[in-house]
Amino acid sequence: MTSSRPYLVRAIYQWIVDNGLTPHLLVDASNDDVMVPSDFVEGGRIVMNIAPMAVQGLTLGNEEVTFSARFGGKPMSVQIPLHRVMAIYTRENGQGMMFAEEGGDGPSGDGPDTGGKGSHLRVVK
Repeated sequence: MTSSRPYLVRAIYQWIVDNGLTPHLLVDASNDDVMVPSDFVEGGRIVMNIAPMAVQGLTLGNEEVTFSARFGGKPMSVQIPLHRVMAIYTRENGQGMMFAEEGGDGPSGDGPDTGGKGSHLRVVK
């Protein structure tokens, strides 16, 4: 089966935007396949605001997330392979979804991080 990650990222993004909140991505930026502003990477990770008013040309594809944005006043094209997206959540209240780390450097089938303990499902009000 194909990875569920792109479908979940798109669904959570739409849910966040529909509720008037600000979607953020937590990205593993420790690899060369991620094109993000390196000045904003901390500890190998970067948080990206992907709200409609913050980015241009946002594409939440099956293989990667792409968009253009300004960082420190300088325009930049951003490319994030989907397997590098660690979480999508709201800035305002932190609700969203974290993803399990994947073995290897390529995409694979995955789902939410359950940490090996109990169900990964929870009640969302």
